[in-house]
Amino acid sequence: MKHKRRDFLKLTSLASAGFVGTSFLTGCSNPDSQAGKQDDIVKLASRERAQKFNMSGYGAEPIPTVRIGFVGLGNRGPGAVRRMSYLEGVEIKALCDIRPEKAEAAAKILEGTTHQPELYTAGEDDWKNMCDRDDIDLIYIATPWSLHTPMAVYAMEQGKHAATEVPAATTLEECWQLVETSEKTRKHCVILENCCYDFFELLTLNMARQGFFGEVMHGEGAYIHDILEGSFSKSKNYNNWRLRQNMHRNGNLYPTHGLGPVCQIMNINRGDRMDYLTSTSTSDFMMGKMADSLAENDDYYKEFAGQDFRGNLNTSVVKTEHGKTIMIQHDTSSPRPYSRIHLISGTKGVARKYPLPGKIANSHKGWFSEEEMKAAEEKYTPEMVTLLGDMARKAGGHGGMDFLMDWRLIDCLRNGLPMDHDVYDAALWSSIFPLSEWSTANRSATIDVPDFTGGSWKRNNPVDISLKNGVSTKIAIPG
Repeated sequence: MKHKRRDFLKLTSLASAGFVGTSFLTGCSNPDSQAGKQDDIVKLASRERAQKFNMSGYGAEPIPTVRIGFVGLGNRGPGAVRRMSYLEGVEIKALCDIRPEKAEAAAKILEGTTHQPELYTAGEDDWKNMCDRDDIDLIYIATPWSLHTPMAVYAMEQGKHAATEVPAATTLEECWQLVETSEKTRKHCVILENCCYDFFELLTLNMARQGFFGEVMHGEGAYIHDILEGSFSKSKNYNNWRLRQNMHRNGNLYPTHGLGPVCQIMNINRGDRMDYLTSTSTSDFMMGKMADSLAENDDYYKEFAGQDFRGNLNTSVVKTEHGKTIMIQHDTSSPRPYSRIHLISGTKGVARKYPLPGKIANSHKGWFSEEEMKAAEEKYTPEMVTLLGDMARKAGGHGGMDFLMDWRLIDCLRNGLPMDHDVYDAALWSSIFPLSEWSTANRSATIDVPDFTGGSWKRNNPVDISLKNGVSTKIAIPG
C-alpha cells in the first residue's frame, strides 16, 4: 500500500470528522500529553453534568439480525470474527484493517459460511466508509487503544451501536465524549470486557446476588501478566503501539480486566459509585533496561532507548461513596505468575480466584473443601454458564469467556435487552488509566473519580445476568 501506515496511528484526521476541541486531539495523538494537563484532569474529574438520557437499563429497539462491521484484524479481531460466525441472527457485512493481508485472512475464516463481507483496506480513514453504510448495526472495534474512542464515537454518530476492546478510552476527555455521544444518539457503547464472563467471576457475581457474601465491603482486581518480551516484539503489536503507550504514561494503563467483575459485584454505577482514588507506581527497573539492551544490537530499538517507561507495578485504591474500597494492580513487566486476583470480601464470606483454582470461604476456619466447593458451584453457578458453558469452552477464546461475552452482546441486541455493562461502565473503568496517572505524578495525591452517570447511580438497577427472558440466540459450532 502506498499510503504511510504509521499515519494510521495518528489522529490528526479526526478534525475533519467533527471531533471537538484541540485538547481532545492532542490528548489522543500524543501518549504523554495527558500528564502535562494536570489542571484539566482535575477539572474533568470533578465535573458535574446533568444526564441527557439514562443508558443504564436501556434496551434499544430489537435487531432480529445483527449486521456487524469489524475494524482491527491483527490480534483480537480474527477470533471475534470466528466466534460471531457461530451465532444465529448475525450477518458479518464488513471487515476493515489498514493491512489488506489481515482483512483477507479474516475473510478466509468465513469461507464456507453464509457471510460474504466487503473488505475495507484503502487507507487510514477507510473505517469511516464502513461506518457510513446504512446496512450495519454494530461496529466491533479491536484496534490499538488510541483509536477506540474515535471509532466508537464516529460509529454511534452514524447510527451504529459500538463495541470496543479495552480500555474504551485513554483520557478523561475521551471518557466524557463516549458518555455524551451514547446519550445523544441512544446507541450502546459496550466495552468488551471479557473477564466479566469468566466462569468463576460469574459464579461469585451470582453468589453476591444471592447474599452469600453479605455486604461486600472490599474488592481487589488486577492485570498481572508478564508480557515484557512481547511488548518489544516487532510483530506482535502493529508499530509497537502498546510499547509506545508504556513510555511516559505512568499509572495503571490496563485496569478493566480485574476491575470490571469487581464493580459489577459491588454495584458500582448501580447503587454505589467511586468517590476518589489514590495511586502509586514503583520506578521502572526492567523496561528501560531492555530497550537500551536491544538498541545496542538493533537500530530498530534506538527510538526506545533512553526513554522514560512507566513504573513496573502500579497499585491504585478507590474509596466508594458508601465507604467501601477497591484495590487495582497493574504489572506487565515483572516475572509474576498471571493473576487478576479477583478478591471479594464481605461481612459473611470471601472469594479469591488466584492462585488457581478459585476458593471460597464463609468462616475464619479456612477455605471450602473440595466437596464444599462442588456444592457451592452446583448451587450458585448462573444459568448462563449451566446452559452455555460447554459450548463456550468448545468455541474458545480464553477458555470460553470471549464467546460468552459475544453471545451475550448479540442476544441483548436481538432482544432489545439492557447491556450487562453500558457506556458509564466503559467510561468509569477506563478512567482509572488517566486518574491513576495523575495521582502517581502528584505523590499519590487523591483525585475525584467522575460520576459519569450524572447521579443516576442512586436509582440504577444492579446488573442482571439471569436468563429470565429465555435464550433466543442459538449456536452452531462446526464439528
